[in-house]
Amino acid sequence: MDARTLETPLGRITISPNVIAQIVARTAEECYGVVGLSSKGPVLGRLRSRQAVSVDDRDGGIGVELGVVVEYGLNLAEVAATVRSRVTYELERLTRLEVAAVDVTIKDVRASA
Repeated sequence: MDARTLETPLGRITISPNVIAQIVARTAEECYGVVGLSSKGPVLGRLRSRQAVSVDDRDGGIGVELGVVVEYGLNLAEVAATVRSRVTYELERLTRLEVAAVDVTIKDVRASA
């Protein structure tokens, strides 16, 4: 996905896909029941959040895919629905870009520490 550009009366604002991925990762990590994010492969440190989120163009808006690790014992469908709702809301609020889809994959469950 290329950077998104918004036209405003005072000029242009360009938002890179990395910024969108960071917003998605931070929002998902704050959701109740999410223990962490899960990447597609082995990564180190802060790169994990970027590797766990992919951003693309879909139906005139932004498409987001992310993998999460959920606390054991919680309703997985409810946690995924909460993540989807919060990520959509925060992306639209912070970037003013239309979100076409947020696909949440539960990669693992873990007991909370």
